[in-house]
Amino acid sequence: MDNEEARARLLAERDEVAGLLRGAEQAGQQDRETEDEEAETGDAADAAQPLAAEGVDDSIADGLRDRLAAIDRALRRLDDGSYGRSVRSGVPIPAERLDADPAAELTVEEARARS
Repeated sequence: MDNEEARARLLAERDEVAGLLRGAEQAGQQDRETEDEEAETGDAADAAQPLAAEGVDDSIADGLRDRLAAIDRALRRLDDGSYGRSVRSGVPIPAERLDADPAAELTVEEARARS
């Protein structure tokens, strides 16, 4: 994949992830408001459900923020000319891996060793 295609794919994914993040943050805020309202009425059983949903929404939002950060780092690597190379070793990342994940920072082997 050439740099222009990589940039276009990264920007498109960035827009999509940013939209999903806004949705997750709004859902989390709604859960917090529902939790607060139900806590005021004294119904602890009803308050548990929005609390659990809030945790899920916050976890999703955290994952989306991580993905946005990875995309932004990939865009910076495109700008500085280091895109397509492992951030750890500098070894070229295979084209197949970049096709699967344009924001990939490590080779498959490095990513496995990291886990």
